[in-house]
This record gives sequence, C-alpha cells and structure tokens, in this order.
Amino acid sequence: MSFAYILVEHSNGELDPVTAELITAGRAFGVVSAVVVGTPGTAAAFTPQLAEWGAAQIVAAETPSADSRVVIPATDALSILAGANPAPLLIAAGVTGNEIAGRLAARLASGALYDVVGVNADGTAAMSIFGDTVAVTAAASGNSPIYTLRPGAVDAAPEAAAGELVALELPDANATEPVVTGFTPAERGNRPDLAQAKVVVAGGRGVGSAEGFTDIVEPLADALGGAVGVTRDVVDSGYYPGQFQIGQTGVTVSPDLYIGLGVSGAIQHKSGMQTAKKIIVINNDEDAPLFEIADLGVVGDLFDIAPKLIEEIKKRG
Repeated sequence: MSFAYILVEHSNGELDPVTAELITAGRAFGVVSAVVVGTPGTAAAFTPQLAEWGAAQIVAAETPSADSRVVIPATDALSILAGANPAPLLIAAGVTGNEIAGRLAARLASGALYDVVGVNADGTAAMSIFGDTVAVTAAASGNSPIYTLRPGAVDAAPEAAAGELVALELPDANATEPVVTGFTPAERGNRPDLAQAKVVVAGGRGVGSAEGFTDIVEPLADALGGAVGVTRDVVDSGYYPGQFQIGQTGVTVSPDLYIGLGVSGAIQHKSGMQTAKKIIVINNDEDAPLFEIADLGVVGDLFDIAPKLIEEIKKRG
C-alpha cells in the first residue's frame, strides 16, 4: 500500500494544528506515517490525537538530547525512514521546515518543492508563485520527493486511523553538531495562532503608532476572536513585533475573514493574505491597492469606524 511520511510539528507539549493539515494532505499518497521527533515519551503523549487526525502509524523518533538540538534530529529520523522505505515526505513550510527539506534532498538524492499549497497522488504539487499571482503544477524527482506545505493552505479533514506506535532510535549529537545551551520559548497569548486563525485583523502604516494597535487593532481582533497581523512598514517602524508580519517575508494567512485597517496593500503584503475568503478594508485613501481585491471597502477614518464596529460587535455578542 502507498504511504507518506509527515513530520509532526509540536512545541511546549502541544501539537501544532498544521500537523492535521499535513496528515490530510499526506493521504493523497495513501496511509500516513507521522514522525514525532522529541525526547523519550513525547510521541506516546501525542498518539491519541494523531490517530484521531488520521495517522495510521506514529513513529517515536526519540533521543534524550532532542530538546538541545535543532534540525539534525528531524533530518536523521526522516532520512533513516525514507532510506529504508522510500516514500514522499511532507513538512510544514517555514524557516526550519525548509532547512530540513534541503538537507533531506541532499541525503536522499530526491527533489524538493517548497511552500506548496497542495499535493496530488501522482507526485505533483500545486504551487502559488510570483506573489500568489500565478498557479502552477510542479513535480519533484527521486524515490522520496519532499514537499514543504504552506500552513493554512489545506483544510484539515480528520479521519481516524489505527495510530500504531513504533519506535525509532536516533543517533546522538556528534562532536561537530551545534547544541542549544539555553532557550526561552515565545509567550503565547490568548489569541489564535496567526497562520491558523479564521479571523485576522491586520494593521498597516495608517494605524500610526504602537498605541493605535493597543487601542484599535487588538480590541477589534479580540471582539471577533481573531489574530492580529501587521504589514512590514509597521514592523520597520517598531509599532509591533516582527512575528506578526504578513507577507512574502512574513506569515501567509488564509482566514475566513481578513480585516485591513490602514493597510495600503503593497504586493509584499497582498501575497500573504489574498487567499482570504472575505476581505474587508478600511482606509481613508480611496486609491489604496488593497481595495482592488476587497469584498467590502470602506473609505474613511479607521479611528472613527473601528471603535463603532467594536461597539456593535459587543452589543450583538
């Protein structure tokens, strides 16, 4: 029977929702083998959820040093598995995932496709390129083609599977491998993860200050149970942290609802959000490019409109 490997994304003892998307996408190739890289006991804790999402097999690729190393343990695990039993490999796209994919391509002599938005049973993948203005179909060579999947590109569709737990012993760090001596995880607030959020409220240069985000953007996002996103100009101006940047050099989002406050709509930003199902724009510049793709555009002062919108949402909540 055909199958695929997916690399399980997890942090701080929790599974990342993108793992469910990877499992769903991986089913295009047949049954899914979910590879959990971590310290001993990590995979066992995730087994019930991974089985519910559709993993027929769960590989516990564990070593006591996993938490003090980056990239190499996952690369070792997937290359050992695919070297013995070749199959497609799916990894979440991102800085770390793309690094792992490149190393695997070299080890396995297989092609790698990055930031795909879907995979097909014949080994081809759907890609959205040139700022998401062109859709193409591409193929990767080799016995174990590698794909990094854009988070949010595939809707997770859980289908319960056996979830058989098997062990894979990983080699320990060698003398030349860098080791992490200290790590402070980023604090997660009460808002949903930006890449996975169903509602995103984005603020642009028009918000004008860090206080504008505290007073306007964040309250609107909270009223809708959504995440906050920003443009590159906002990050460059120091109004909001860089991990919330949407665009070519930031996070790609595909929410059910996107609201842009003071966002002009430069291609750098549009490429990261234009697949949103509904786009609402509030801007006092009627020529702002983001109006071109908006389902609803409001020309006006966001500082007048947004507070009234928040008040009305709270009334109806």
